[in-house]
Amino acid sequence: MPNEQYAQTVSDAEVRLLRFLTTLEHIQENMGAERLGEFQDRLREAASGLFTTVPTELSQHGPPEPLTRFHDTLLAAIRHCGNAAEAFLNASEQDLSVASLSSRRSLCRGLNLLYDIRADLPVLWDYWLLPEAMADREALEATAASVEVPVGIIHNKRSGRQADYSLYVPENYDPQREWPLVICLHGAYGRGDHYIWSWLRPAKSKGYILLAPKSVDVTWSILRPEIDIGSVSNIFEEVCGAYSIDRERVFLSGLSDGGTFTYLFGLSRPEMFAGIAPVAGDFHGMMDDMVRQRQGKGLPIYIVHGAHDHIFPVDSIRQGHALLTRLGYNAKYEELPDWGHSYCATINAELVTPWLEGLTPIA
Repeated sequence: MPNEQYAQTVSDAEVRLLRFLTTLEHIQENMGAERLGEFQDRLREAASGLFTTVPTELSQHGPPEPLTRFHDTLLAAIRHCGNAAEAFLNASEQDLSVASLSSRRSLCRGLNLLYDIRADLPVLWDYWLLPEAMADREALEATAASVEVPVGIIHNKRSGRQADYSLYVPENYDPQREWPLVICLHGAYGRGDHYIWSWLRPAKSKGYILLAPKSVDVTWSILRPEIDIGSVSNIFEEVCGAYSIDRERVFLSGLSDGGTFTYLFGLSRPEMFAGIAPVAGDFHGMMDDMVRQRQGKGLPIYIVHGAHDHIFPVDSIRQGHALLTRLGYNAKYEELPDWGHSYCATINAELVTPWLEGLTPIA
């Protein structure tokens, strides 16, 4: 029957999409120009048939009428993922950074669409949840009848004194309890609506609200921290006004420039956070006066850095951690011997989340 053929084609598309998404995420987390050819071959293999035969088969077998919107959304998501693959597969070592940003932009458009139709794509739940949370899938999706605010992935545009920002509010959000929140900061030339996906899996699985703001400019205002601290603080208060946030469990983490700004923001406003976790960030000169004055000394800090980081060399991070330790800061350092400077979804899920879950609120 046509409906059975369509269902089988959708199932095949799911399997291929999961393979493509997990392969691309692995590439993004381990990317280096010296491995570009190898990773392009891997992605080409993982994407085989997905962006050519699958859309044709979906259209040939047609969707049952109730599934027209699902069908159109799935095709659009596959198209965006195809654009992500094309941008990366056409990259050279010389334009890899630009190509990676273009690929990420298209990928996130696809992820937004796939997440919207996740209820009809059960195979992809392996991508949205941590393995240990799979058994609780139905409970995690059960929205309370009394909830009158948006839940799920939410994107908000710039207004007034604050920049764009994205939220993830667990689908089982209940305003009768207070929820922990992670403020997650993108890297240079990044965006909150892209970076939030690197935190979705642990947040959805373990019950965290995510706030992923965009920097006011192309990156965080390292030399004038008050610009972005003001913007993010305004956004944070707006979120606290709409949602039930546990202010004793607010955490801050960021990647690359977002990691550097995590230091500056966290040490400037230590009373705001239960802990901060800079990933692949730099010890910037703007921190010097703060740490010499022991500002934010009681704030738990978890530093994650790659031994092969080509942007912020690891030696300076080791020295910075040693300085914090000498000055009495509560700073833990995790050096990853095989990592460089790239995407960090696995790090957020497997290292940062367990660390912040082990923290107790600051008195």
